[in-house]
Amino acid sequence: MFQKISFLFLFFAVLAEIIGTIGGFGSSVFFVPLASFFFDFQTVLGLTAIFHLSSNSSKIALFRKGLDKKLLLNIGIPSVIFVIIGGLLSKYLDTFILKILLAIFLIGFSLLFIIKKELIIKPERKESIIGGSFSGFTAGLLGTGGAIRGITMAAFNLEKSVFIATSAAIDFAIDFTRTIVYISNGYIHKEYLIYVPFLFVIGLVGTYIGKYILQFIPQDRFKQISLILVLIIGSIMILQLFLK
Repeated sequence: MFQKISFLFLFFAVLAEIIGTIGGFGSSVFFVPLASFFFDFQTVLGLTAIFHLSSNSSKIALFRKGLDKKLLLNIGIPSVIFVIIGGLLSKYLDTFILKILLAIFLIGFSLLFIIKKELIIKPERKESIIGGSFSGFTAGLLGTGGAIRGITMAAFNLEKSVFIATSAAIDFAIDFTRTIVYISNGYIHKEYLIYVPFLFVIGLVGTYIGKYILQFIPQDRFKQISLILVLIIGSIMILQLFLK
């Protein structure tokens, strides 16, 4: 059994979960580009959705006191609607150009908020709905929408426990929905189900480690760390696309 498992892939999954917890926007933004080196894109989508169900359950349990119900509704409802649309379209659209556009978007917007540190967007309904819709759509289509939601919520300048708990709750709803869509699309292949129990354990352990590290990070540095991680993600996506 163990001969069929890539332990390098599992190691990257652990790193993705720890960094995703610290950044507050989930592991998929690192997990998707890294997993794409090991599996075809549709398999990556399926594994990501299953992996995230575990990791986001852990984040909700560990950071539940910070949950913002208003943001959960304003960002979460459009996210769930648009993840269905993105998931269905993923079966028919060429994602190469879309991934390039997503990477450019992540790099550009993260740089904007890193340079303009005083720029804060109020967490009003309009901004929340736009951010949630875009996040859900890209999550369904490309497997990762957490970075976009991370940019949206980082711009709101939220306290870190509120940021993580609310983002995880939204992500859980997105992942539950797109898992159903991906199963109907045939993205969950039997030969890769061997990774599922490992990914569930990694989701729990990685979240706990990330939470432990997070207590040593001051609030004023948290937003900058989140944005820098998003910038790195966009750069990784660009490199991955052009190194193939």
